[in-house]
Amino acid sequence: MESIKEFLPVIIPIVILELGLMIYALSHVLKHERYKFGNRALWILIVVLVQIIGPILYLTVGKEND
Repeated sequence: MESIKEFLPVIIPIVILELGLMIYALSHVLKHERYKFGNRALWILIVVLVQIIGPILYLTVGKEND
């Protein structure tokens, strides 16, 4: 069985990317009141609970163009 230390070079950038996307998407959700689909509570749940795909989904589908 492989050690977790062998996967750290792959896992750490993915975690950093996920946190960065989540922070950016959450800050955008909280600053804006208009969305293409859904409401603020729905997008907060999607961004937080659906790892990596949630923030990307918000930025591509839910974010209203400024």
